[in-house]
This record gives sequence, C-alpha cells and structure tokens, in this order.
Amino acid sequence: MIVEILGAKMLAPYFGTSHFVWTAQIAVTLVALATGYYAGGAQVDRSPRLRRLYGSVLVAGVYLSLTVWIVRPLAYWCLQFNLAFGSLLASATLFFVPLSLLAMVCPFLIRVLTVSVSGVGGNVGRLTAVSTLGSFAGTILIGYLLIPFLPNSMTMLITAMALMLVAGGFFWTWGKANSDRITPALALALGAAIGWGAGRTGDPEGGKLVELYHGNSNFGQLQVLQARNGPRRYYLNDYLTQNTYDTNEHQSLSMFTYMLHELPRAYAPRIEDVLCIGLGVGIVPMEFAREGARVDVVEINPAVVPLAREFFELQPERLNITIGDGRQFVNQCRKQYDVIVLDAFLGESSPSHLFTREAFGAMRRILTTNGVLVINCFGDFDRGKDFFVASLEKTLGNVFASVRIHNEHNGGNVLFVASPQAQLSLRQTPDFARVNAGVRRSVEIAFDRIVESDPNHGIVLTDDFNPTDYYDAVNRERFRRELAFALRNL
Repeated sequence: MIVEILGAKMLAPYFGTSHFVWTAQIAVTLVALATGYYAGGAQVDRSPRLRRLYGSVLVAGVYLSLTVWIVRPLAYWCLQFNLAFGSLLASATLFFVPLSLLAMVCPFLIRVLTVSVSGVGGNVGRLTAVSTLGSFAGTILIGYLLIPFLPNSMTMLITAMALMLVAGGFFWTWGKANSDRITPALALALGAAIGWGAGRTGDPEGGKLVELYHGNSNFGQLQVLQARNGPRRYYLNDYLTQNTYDTNEHQSLSMFTYMLHELPRAYAPRIEDVLCIGLGVGIVPMEFAREGARVDVVEINPAVVPLAREFFELQPERLNITIGDGRQFVNQCRKQYDVIVLDAFLGESSPSHLFTREAFGAMRRILTTNGVLVINCFGDFDRGKDFFVASLEKTLGNVFASVRIHNEHNGGNVLFVASPQAQLSLRQTPDFARVNAGVRRSVEIAFDRIVESDPNHGIVLTDDFNPTDYYDAVNRERFRRELAFALRNL
C-alpha cells in the first residue's frame, strides 16, 4: 500500500491527480500482484528455499530506490503521450517489477508454513489477515505521517532501505556462503548511492531560480522559487506554477489574481462580506481585507498558510481562515456573502465536486440578492475542446439568473461571473494604473473581452454525473504539459 499510494504521489507533479492517474496506478498494482502471486507459486513449487524469497525482496528494494532517480526524466518523456497512456506507461515502468517481486512473498510463505493439506486453510486465512492488517497500517502510516512530513523521495528511499535491510538480515543471519553476506551489503551500498545521486539531481547552481522553500503536504509538494536576478517569485504545487509575485512592488504578476478582485468590484453593488474558497497565497483575500471587507477563507491545505505568511506577506490575523473542504463549508454555512470567489486548484484543474449544480445551488443560497460568484478556471472555447466551459456556463445558468465569461485569450484562464441579479452590468471599471505593469495589458484585455460558449456542446453538471475529468482530459493534459515544461525551461 505504501508503494501504491506513494507511487501516485510521485507521478502527481507530472500527470496530476485525476482518475486517469489513479486508474493507472491501481491497474498496474493489481496486474503486478497477480503476476507476483503466480510467479511466486511456481517458484516455491520448484524450490521452497527462502533464499529465493528474500532475494526477490532485495531486488525490489534496489529497484524502488532507482525509481527516485528516474521518475523525473521518465515522466517528462511520458508527457509526450496522452494522459491515460502516459501515466499508465510511467506507472508500469516504475512499479510493476518491484510490486511483482513483493507479491511473491505470500505464496512462498503459505508453502513454507504448510506441513499438511489440513493446515492450508488456516495458513491462508492467517496470512491474508496479517497481510490485510499490514496494508491498513501502511495506509495509515503513509497517509497521516510520512507524506505530510517527508519528501516523497525520502519516503520511497526509506521504504526501499527497509526492504533491503529485512532481506539483508536473513542473509547475514542464516546465509552460509560468503556471497550471502556480500550481496546484500552491495545492494544496500547501491541503493544508498542511487538515493544520494537522486538527491543531487535538482536544478544546478547558477540556474535562473533559487529554491526558498520545499515541503510536502497532504495535497501536493509545495515550493517557493525566487528569480536570481529579479523580483519575480513563484509559488508551485506539484511543480506547477500557481501564482507569481513581484517582491519589489508587493504585487501579483498573474492576471487572474487581479480579475478575481476587480470583477466583484465591477459587478457587485457592495462588498462587505466576502468568502474565498481557496486561499492561494492570500493575495486576493488580503486585497479585500485592506479595503475593509470582512473576509472568510476556506482552504483545504493547512501547509499553505505558513508558507503564504512567510513568503507572500499574508496576514492571517486579518482574515477568518477555516481549514477544510470548500463544499463542506458552504453546505454548513448560514452566513450571507456579497461576494464568493472560487479559486480552488489541485494542479491544473479544480476539484469537480465544487463545479456541480448542487454545489452552485449551495453557493447561491449564501449569496445576497445582488451578490456575485466569481470563478477562476482553465478552459478552451474551440469546437471539440469546449465541453468544460460550455457545461460550466450551462450549469451556472441553471442556478443563477445571469452569467458572464471573461477571457484574455482562448486556452488560458477563464473567469466566470454568476449572480442572482436579473442582468449583470458594469458598475465601475478598474483603475488599471494600480495593476503591475508586467501584467497590466493582460488584465485590460481580460476585463474587456466577454465571450460565450456554445450551450449545445455541454451538459448540466451534477453530483451524480460530472464527467469533466474524461471530456476535458485533452485540455488538462495540454495545460499541465505547458506548465511543467515552462518551469523546466527556467
């Protein structure tokens, strides 16, 4: 279970966390287990010697340590394929062999422990129970202790070393030949060398960026990078840029942050109470707070708050921050808001449970009569690629009286505005002089450019049927690929 879950986390920075990635990881795991069970049974029938069993565990440990070193170049190579095939190929290359080798343990132990046919059922039952309890313990360990506090590479190396030490303990204790003692020692040395080399494969000294922060979390690997020769600072989640910041001007360098602040000011008659679903690095909610609004923020990742405070001038004491899921918060909320800003991202896409008729109905319930909902997402309006934007507009139109879409250019950030107001109309235009010069023109274009989707190309998204992961996969692949390669080129 540790390898299965951790494998998906290692692939997430490159392929995301969609159902394609988890399907690939689970499928590879199941096929590997079937292969290992079959091979292990055939092997133990030929020779029940435990040297074969622990030799397999030793090789699996060495292979897993190797995955830390090859995951990055392999994943970038697999990005040339579509998401479903690329993630399946990467998962199979990285984890099929070690998982198959580890699966050989069960039939080996059943055969070794069985002295008569009458004892087979009991041995199988006990081993299955122990294996299941071990899977439970591994799941809890990886989910609640290792992933939040250790880098994925370190956790995989610890797992690999533990397997090699178990195998080495057998050979050093019960091995008779000199090779039984030398082989595991060489394997451990090789695994340690691979791990040490993997730790030195980051960006070379003298690159364009300096890493200020690197930490794991329950919702991805977080990084803060600073340009060596300029004020540009990057916030990344799983290697994908989520926001940029000018440390000299103390302003965002991303168009969408200005739009998420200016669109409510343009369409809402008053802004006294604001709900932000998704903190980001706090730029948007802090802007509302400085203007005197009461700002509630719901953020699912607790690791983001201290990062934003240290590197992006977030002042948590000026906001009411709740750590939790945005949908759950909205469902339980009894407060009324003039503005709701929905900017929740995991990589290149937003959680689908926040983009359904029922979710928007819950948001409509807590909006004031003339309030506005502003959404930031990625989308494409070209025929055949517009399922997501068409479905989102159709779903919002099913709940709200009026909907508008702002977009700088096709294929980038798309800003939706929805409101109970019978007709959305501009009440004021932004003071573009306040926008950072590096992104001012993009903001002007996005604010002025109002677009429409073709409703015939979409459906009303519901909790029961929301296939956006499938139909929008091509767009999300492209966005992720562009973001991933853009960072690598820096």
